[in-house]
Amino acid sequence: MATVEIFRAEKSLVGLFGKNEGFGVLIAATIGVPLYVCGGATVPLLQQWLYSGMSMGGAAAFMITGPATKITNLGALKIVLGIRHFPLYLAFTIAFAFGTGMIVNLVIF
Repeated sequence: MATVEIFRAEKSLVGLFGKNEGFGVLIAATIGVPLYVCGGATVPLLQQWLYSGMSMGGAAAFMITGPATKITNLGALKIVLGIRHFPLYLAFTIAFAFGTGMIVNLVIF
């Protein structure tokens, strides 16, 4: 029963990413912020998502936002930047990941 639920969750998540769509890249960039996965775990996870239909741009966006929003990095940046500039860092990170993902989709496909 648990396997079926995991399979459904994966299918719905990959359905959000889409193939070659700006919305899918934006979702991948945004979901990389709270869902940090270490580098070793990111590769097999993205490999499965790519196999299931995620675009290369979405994978690139997810790979950018994950390490850039690691909880220890965010804690240090919040102290250095202050509470006022911290949301700008998050917005820039997502915007840069989105732009990079769109460029990757244009170049590869």
